Amino acid sequence: MNSLTPLFDTIRLSLHIAAVAIWVGGQLVVAAIVPTLRSDHRDALPLVAQGFARVAWPAFFIALATGMWSLLAVDVGSTTSGYQVATMLKVLSVLLSGAAAAIHSTSSSRAAKAIGGALGLVFALTALVLGVLIRSGA
Repeated sequence: MNSLTPLFDTIRLSLHIAAVAIWVGGQLVVAAIVPTLRSDHRDALPLVAQGFARVAWPAFFIALATGMWSLLAVDVGSTTSGYQVATMLKVLSVLLSGAAAAIHSTSSSRAAKAIGGALGLVFALTALVLGVLIRSGA
């Protein structure tokens, strides 16, 4: 083990948690304020969405990169089948969250925006819970 490994592990996990907090927490915050924006400040909604996207998408890709970095740091042969299943489900949830959010962001259909946004959040929360499960020793 390299003497810098604990430092790199701490940096990787800290970046991952911060990025996930922005991606998941930001979706929750935006979802909470959208009804008010729709009723009282309709013209502000696109500005809020664009501002969130400028922060959320880089956070998504940082979370994805640090998650892959974490996978590379694991000795798969020493993991349990529960860990492996939870990890694969988490990776799938992350990818589905990104895909659904991309549909939400790029669609002009109100239904696709609603479904994409809802599924993006559901999959993001699923990935978050699985990440906690994995970290606590699935």
